[in-house]
Amino acid sequence: MKLRTPRSVRLTAALLVAPVAITPMLASPAYAQFGFGGIVYDPSNYAQNVLTAARSLQQITNQITSLQNQAQSLINQARNLASLPYSALQQLQQSVQRTQSLLSQAQNIAYDVQSIDRAFQLKYGSTAMSASDTQLIADARARWQNTVGSLQDAMRVQAGVVGNIDTNRTQMSALIGQSQGATGALQAAQAGNQLLALQAQQLADLTALIAANGRAQALQSAEQAAAAAQGQEQRRRFLTPGSGYQPGSAKMFQPGN
Repeated sequence: MKLRTPRSVRLTAALLVAPVAITPMLASPAYAQFGFGGIVYDPSNYAQNVLTAARSLQQITNQITSLQNQAQSLINQARNLASLPYSALQQLQQSVQRTQSLLSQAQNIAYDVQSIDRAFQLKYGSTAMSASDTQLIADARARWQNTVGSLQDAMRVQAGVVGNIDTNRTQMSALIGQSQGATGALQAAQAGNQLLALQAQQLADLTALIAANGRAQALQSAEQAAAAAQGQEQRRRFLTPGSGYQPGSAKMFQPGN
């Protein structure tokens, strides 16, 4: 005889079994996994891998940028340390040497304190009363030669300075072009230093010119002063009784003419 289970008992058993069946579903992970042909696809893991790859790529990009900056810094340092390809120092030194050579060729009385003092004591001092007329004439001639020689020396220095003007103009144009086209700090500094050297050379020429002209004017004034002193001495000798001028008789015409 088959017993029949009441309907109410079956419903109660179903309600008791339902939580047991639902529990595994609730205990599963919060993310889903899908299978395609035996391959499990995890979206969360894929997203994490993509994020990691993006971060690695960003790090590589940063490293490349840093290397580029370092390379540019090295290039800039190389430019700053590059020397100027043009130099006018040798030509400037030659110009100064030419001017010095002209000054060293000064005639008779050179640019030397001792020689100047000696010459003024012998030739431009007060006229000695015991000097003979021949000595007076020789001293006057020596002073005249000194004056003429100094004027010639001054004109030679003037010619040398004028000759340097064209060379200086060419060098200045070249140095300005090099300064404007400098690719680094060192080239700009070297161009500026050479421009300063050019100015120094021009000042040296100007100093030499002033010295030569001043020497000529000084000797000319000294000659005039010495000539005045000598003239006074000769006048004194001429007017001194017994040793100067002696009056005598002169005959303009011979008898019978």
